[in-house]
Amino acid sequence: MAPHRAVRLSLKKPTYAVCVVGVEMYVDIHSDVPQDAESFAVSGSSGVEVSMAYDPARVTVPPGKTRWPLDANVDVTISVDAASKDLHDFKVKVSYFGQQEAGALGHSVLYLTGVDISLDVDTGRTGKLKRSHGDKKTWRWGPEGYGAVLLVNCDRDSAVSGGPDLTSSQLASLDDLQDMSPMVLSCDGPDSLFDSHKLVLDVPFSDSKRVGVFCARGGHSLEDYKQVLGPQRLSYEVERQPGERKISFFVEGLAFPDADFSGLVSLSVSLVDMGTLPEVPLFTDTVVFRVAPWIMTPNTQPPLELYVCSVVDSHGSNKKFLEDMSDLALKASCKLIVCPRIENRNDRWIQDEMEFGYTTAPHKSFPVVFDSPRNRGLKDFPYKRILGPDFGYVTREIKFAGASSLDSFGNLDVSPPVTVGGKEYPLGRILIGGSFPRSGGKRMAKVVRDFLQAQQVQAPLELYSDWLSVGHVDEFLSFVPTSDQKGFRLLLASPSACLKLFQEKKEEGYGEAAQFDGLRHQVSISINEMLANSRLRRDSLYVQKCIDWNREVLKRELGLTERDIVDIPQLFSLKGSHAEAFFPDMVNMVVLGKHLGIPKPFGPIINGRCCLEEKVRSLLEPLGLHCIFIDDYLSYHQLLGEIHCGTNVRRQPFSFKWWHMVP
Repeated sequence: MAPHRAVRLSLKKPTYAVCVVGVEMYVDIHSDVPQDAESFAVSGSSGVEVSMAYDPARVTVPPGKTRWPLDANVDVTISVDAASKDLHDFKVKVSYFGQQEAGALGHSVLYLTGVDISLDVDTGRTGKLKRSHGDKKTWRWGPEGYGAVLLVNCDRDSAVSGGPDLTSSQLASLDDLQDMSPMVLSCDGPDSLFDSHKLVLDVPFSDSKRVGVFCARGGHSLEDYKQVLGPQRLSYEVERQPGERKISFFVEGLAFPDADFSGLVSLSVSLVDMGTLPEVPLFTDTVVFRVAPWIMTPNTQPPLELYVCSVVDSHGSNKKFLEDMSDLALKASCKLIVCPRIENRNDRWIQDEMEFGYTTAPHKSFPVVFDSPRNRGLKDFPYKRILGPDFGYVTREIKFAGASSLDSFGNLDVSPPVTVGGKEYPLGRILIGGSFPRSGGKRMAKVVRDFLQAQQVQAPLELYSDWLSVGHVDEFLSFVPTSDQKGFRLLLASPSACLKLFQEKKEEGYGEAAQFDGLRHQVSISINEMLANSRLRRDSLYVQKCIDWNREVLKRELGLTERDIVDIPQLFSLKGSHAEAFFPDMVNMVVLGKHLGIPKPFGPIINGRCCLEEKVRSLLEPLGLHCIFIDDYLSYHQLLGEIHCGTNVRRQPFSFKWWHMVP
């Protein structure tokens, strides 16, 4: 350990100094030396450790290590192993000797007051705070890493506070302390020492808007906790009481990592000598936290809650759809939450409005809803109805321009955990849709992309989705869980697979079987007619090329093979230069464990069964999945969305701890 600071000795009078337990102090034995002195000896009282630092190539160690040569090649350091009971109760004596064997030519005396100062947090990530003597200024990733974790205090534990708890400098509920990370200041030493010395806790200006610190003074009332550091408070003179050896603090995160914030924040405590001008810090101890990221959950995670909107408009009520969702949730042992019309203002696209994720630290976890910047009828629902006790909220607003369709969260997905070329992504990779690379077209808003990238743990991947009218990745891909070693399959919409299926049925003699047969408000079209429709074929093959481009990106960036991909038959037609699903888009499904709520495609009926449904069953049911086809034609499909667009699922968090990975 490098010496902390130096103290000069005097032959004429004793020297007094404060020494922090465990911190070495350099003793200057050369500044005041008797004439003709050539060697010296050092002794310390009980509790003082004296060490010599020298270059063995230049210094000959004296017999018995008693009298050391008095030259510039020998340094003396001292430390104390415990706090003093009284002022100046540790002693160091330096004696100087000449060439002759006569007595000492002079003596210097140093009186020390030992003080134990340490700022400690859960660097071991065990969920329990322990005194640390290691490196507290560094934060390391990985299973062998270390460093404390901080939660963003973005839930609302008390109905009294209007917004998330982090917006208030007053503690509104004792429950809120559970969302904060503990920090303890050890400050043991003679009480009289603190008449001339003070302890100052401080936060760098750059971190002050991202972290808040509450001082705990015992008791069970809100008044026993006050914010001492935060956006408006950069330093705090610790109010140490006589005899007090430990002072407890609670630390909250105020912001998730972002483009201008790495996620690391530091706090320091300094022992300051008030008897000097300017006041001098004698010792500083610093701890570093990393703010826990916001983490998305893929379809492979078990469902906890299914959200859907109740709407009534010119297309009628979606009452039957809600009943089907209720049945599906029951099968999946999942809670159904219906957002009433008064709260959604007839905005049914609840997937587009928000994305459920979570944040976790060793001591606490809770879900966090990410509110999209689309701001339509559902814009107040996440804030007013989901934000609450142990349910956090975060959003990113677009300041200078309105949100585009690509900013809706149907355009935000996440893969299951994957390994790519030896690189592990234990929390999966985020998927967003944008324009074709280098085309200069539409992209998801930069503030959202920056936020997702800054979380570091799910390495966002941008796909090409702007070939669609709506432009969302959930229109052509989905993931489903499987019980085999892979654990999942990627589902991709496939016009080629659909045309191949229809060609097979034509050759089997079912060419007159019709798409949309029996569906009101829609003219049926036979297999023969669809295959003969050159425009439909051309449009679908164009779409296939767009999907194939994404297919190769997904294979490369998620480490997938063709065996990991299932092609779901689907046709598209172009409206202008952008594509829309020709019949209900089956990939745009809701996944509740092994139960899949799939848009009913109203395909050609052959031998009493829809051939599209039968094909999908043959692809997915051998994987242990249950296909439940649900009519969303009028309520969703005709409005350019499907079941996934009209639902949202909160899922169980990963058991894997994000700090164990290496981004």
